Amino acid sequence: MTELLETPYGTQDFLPKEAAAKRAIEQKIFNLFASFGYEEVVTPTMEYLETLTTSSGRAIEPHLFKMFDRNNRTLALRHEMTTPIARLSVSRLKDSPHPIKLSYNTNVFRFRTNQTGRQCEFYQAGVELLGISNAFADAEVIALAAQALKVSGLADFKICLGQVEFASGLMEKNNLSHELQTEIKAAIERHDIVALENLPVADSLKKVPKLQGGREILSAAESIADNERSRKALDNLTEIYRLLEIYGVADKITFDLGLIRDFEYYTGMVFEAYAAGVGYSLAGGGRYDNMLKDFGAACPATGFALGIERILSARKIQGVEENLRAKDFYLSYEAGKEDAAIKKAAELRAAGKIVEVSLIPQNKSDAEKSCAEKNCKELIYVE
Repeated sequence: MTELLETPYGTQDFLPKEAAAKRAIEQKIFNLFASFGYEEVVTPTMEYLETLTTSSGRAIEPHLFKMFDRNNRTLALRHEMTTPIARLSVSRLKDSPHPIKLSYNTNVFRFRTNQTGRQCEFYQAGVELLGISNAFADAEVIALAAQALKVSGLADFKICLGQVEFASGLMEKNNLSHELQTEIKAAIERHDIVALENLPVADSLKKVPKLQGGREILSAAESIADNERSRKALDNLTEIYRLLEIYGVADKITFDLGLIRDFEYYTGMVFEAYAAGVGYSLAGGGRYDNMLKDFGAACPATGFALGIERILSARKIQGVEENLRAKDFYLSYEAGKEDAAIKKAAELRAAGKIVEVSLIPQNKSDAEKSCAEKNCKELIYVE
């Protein structure tokens, strides 16, 4: 019997106050996305396995929840939204003028060890900007991510900004084997300076994880950018930062040239957002110009996703008050006044008030108790 009351591994319930807080944050973020011209799309919870495991997504297959349809084709629950939106844009929006600006707010699924900030079912809100390949587009999505965290009530956060082409250029310049590049990428991604020191690579690559800090880091990186690919990466970051200054969010930016996320997936700038007191990222994204060619229509793209539960946890850690709207009225009535109670409640709701009506007649004393128990601001009693 106990098992009947448990939620599956890596999932959770949202009680009324928690669900209300979640919905309030999502609505603020949704309104912000819309103000930038992003239009919401909704895709199926499940996709065909081959859709989710194109060349840029094969590594995720062990973490997918799979099933079979009646024709024995393998399906999987979506693990993120970028891939379904790439499919949708190529199949359903192929004739739409560029740029295409899309947003989403939904649940996604990924099998993984249940740790703080990591669930098997979790909620994401994000945007995808398709059809433009320049720093202006990248700056817009980064600024939008920063503003989304702000409207969520978080003031103390930082966005770590990197560029995968910087390290890629250094490896290309040194003509390294594929196996050695794989080891280097893994060490850089972990910021494992010791591992890099033990690899037979140039000193310039060993310095990459140490290139963290403010605007001055770009100047320091110029001294080891001995190839055009790396220099272009720094030029890209310089221009993005200039635009973020205009957006008024540059104070939230810190550079990390060791931030590469997924080398096989991202093709330019990448970023992650962190909040004080929280040991995991709240948001992440970047430029992924190669993904859509897996669906037969090469197209530049950039975007990001925010973790809704992570934002809610960060708010608690930082002591942000929920400020949820309480019910305005508890409306009760004596026996025989049911019709009048319904009409009064309708009148108040038409005026924008939140009204909970008693489902049974009560005396005034019981109605006062119910009003307090239901967390309503004021009692209206019809007699």
